Amino acid sequence: MPYLTVANEIKALIAKFAQARILWIDTEIADYKFNPRLSLIQALADPRDLTGDATFLLDVLDKPELATAFINLIMVNPNIEKVMHNASYDIRFLGNDDAKNITCTLQMARKIPAYILPLRNRQLKTLIETLCNIAYVDKTEQGGDWGKRPLTEKQLEYAKMDAVYLARVHRHLLEIIDKCYPDPATENLTALGKQYQKIEAQWKPLDSEIAEVKERFKAAMLAKKLKDSSYFELSSSITMKVDFLTLANLTQTEGIELNFPVTLTKEIQKQLGQLISHPSLQVEDIASWRLTSNIQQWRKSTKKIVPEPASEDLIALGERYKEILPEWKLLDSEIEHLKERVKKAMLVQNQGNTP
Repeated sequence: MPYLTVANEIKALIAKFAQARILWIDTEIADYKFNPRLSLIQALADPRDLTGDATFLLDVLDKPELATAFINLIMVNPNIEKVMHNASYDIRFLGNDDAKNITCTLQMARKIPAYILPLRNRQLKTLIETLCNIAYVDKTEQGGDWGKRPLTEKQLEYAKMDAVYLARVHRHLLEIIDKCYPDPATENLTALGKQYQKIEAQWKPLDSEIAEVKERFKAAMLAKKLKDSSYFELSSSITMKVDFLTLANLTQTEGIELNFPVTLTKEIQKQLGQLISHPSLQVEDIASWRLTSNIQQWRKSTKKIVPEPASEDLIALGERYKEILPEWKLLDSEIEHLKERVKKAMLVQNQGNTP
């Protein structure tokens, strides 16, 4: 665990890392609540390291020229893959939008359906403990004082291991994603269709009930003039609408330039008629694909007596929602995952319908 504090040594290491193909990077921020400043950059080039001995700790606190060197040689270099967790936060201090070739393990984890990776959250600590079979990872130093020098041994130990854990989590996520999303050209559409049919039969009733409970809860909260409860919070938004012709005339009169693409709905296309081919319109065709299930399921219709919103038992409704939500989430994630795989496979295999 080389801990570098001398500017020339840090610059030399940055130049060396500029030749790397991939780096696992983490940061520690000083005064992150009030005056966030980059304190430490942890960089690992060898994912086989399990001890942190190969993690380099770069002390850049109040040394903006060193952070700039790291950004210019590493972060903006498109030839180096930079792996981070919650990368959008780290790159605020390491190049912002100029950073290139960033892999975020948080986004990777979110891409994995909940039924395959059922976790309470996608924090690095949770991923480490789950994927790496580590019973407990102490993250208390994350909220420590990284603006104070010298750093403690506990802080240095924490910092070096975060990069190690990041590399391990990244490897596991790559393996899971590879299994989650097989090559669309080799997908068995018949098998996928049967699996979808099986899951949809379980998912549909729950999906319907989830929607019903939420709608009833919302109506009851409005009737009882409640803004929040133990189960839901009620919020509102206002959509502003104006007459298009009036808006166009007004902006022209006032000299306001409004230039943005408009989606041509079927109704607008109908009204335009042959004018839609007028060269001045420069219509852009954007293809979108929707997967529609051909599975027909017949269920007995059941009449349910629904109370008036003002007399709804919100506790009973909320408890029912809590009861069915976990199963619905898993089934819903599997339904969406299967649909995505089927859609990609049908496009690649040029299939209009599944068998």
